[in-house]
Amino acid sequence: QVQLVESGGGLVQPGGSLRLSCAASIFRIYAMGWYRQAPGKQRELVATITSESSTNYADSVKGRFTISRDNAKNTLYLQMNSLKPEDTAVYYCNRCTDWGTPFPFGSWGQGTQVTVSS
Repeated sequence: QVQLVESGGGLVQPGGSLRLSCAASIFRIYAMGWYRQAPGKQRELVATITSESSTNYADSVKGRFTISRDNAKNTLYLQMNSLKPEDTAVYYCNRCTDWGTPFPFGSWGQGTQVTVSS
């Protein structure tokens, strides 16, 4: 079973920044991504990174978010800049395809809440 633990969320003003971390039991060979889900809305994949560190982003976050990974630490990161109220959601890490579509493991972590509000 894969263990996923997200952290780094919090309350931030519009225009602010946060850096999320995801500690995973193992993901070296997998493409990984950050997903987010707001209340009453479906979960969406916003940023992906392959095992070769190629990245892709949803149009809604492109130019503002940066995904990265440290395979030696089994850790995934999401640097979020210029945050907007519409970025408010619970953020999760999980597997994705090399071509940037959802392909999660059979379990999810607890997620980390990001709230962007003045």
